[in-house]
Amino acid sequence: MDTPPNITDRTALTHHRDRALPDALFLHDVVADEFQERLIEVNRTFTKIAIVTGFPEFWAAKYPDATIVGDDDTLALEVETYDLVLHTLALHWANDPVGQLVQCRRALKPDGLFLAASFGGQTLNELRTSLAEAEIAVTGGLSPRIAPMGEIRDLGGLLQRAGFALPVADGTPLQVSYANAFHLMHDLRKMGENNALSDRIKTFTPRNMLTEAATIY
Repeated sequence: MDTPPNITDRTALTHHRDRALPDALFLHDVVADEFQERLIEVNRTFTKIAIVTGFPEFWAAKYPDATIVGDDDTLALEVETYDLVLHTLALHWANDPVGQLVQCRRALKPDGLFLAASFGGQTLNELRTSLAEAEIAVTGGLSPRIAPMGEIRDLGGLLQRAGFALPVADGTPLQVSYANAFHLMHDLRKMGENNALSDRIKTFTPRNMLTEAATIY
């Protein structure tokens, strides 16, 4: 089996998450509410729950009886053990997204339910474009700065490739406004979602490049 590419610097990602502030995890609050609504619609009682997350304290508070595991390449999940598995805003950092989904499927009991929340392909599109244009203008080059995120059709395809029965992928648009790009980038740091890509440039970004990006934004 081919080894998946090393997209994410896990050491940097862990460091960023450790510095995240609880009051900045509002997107996880949104996802928790969305999960709750979906589970009410399912109208089932789940007795063995596992949650895959990069923010264990947050999700342990929401589901005190759940098994909480990190979103590592190899998930610490027991096979055919859980009737509900939740994957929470971490798939964009996975080196092998399909592999993680397969592990979640294998962890389910027969007729178990899997719910995942992931950032869609248009997430941070304005910032991604602004940074790219500014970097080309200032340095003449281009480096990875925002993790890749799948469109809904792509995410649905991942579920099919992972072998889930009756897969459904849909989107929940959520618009968050900021005064400028600097406020947004500051909030991303507070969320633990700043650049942790393995191929990122590891020196400080020139101030004039950030200023140019903010102007474009």
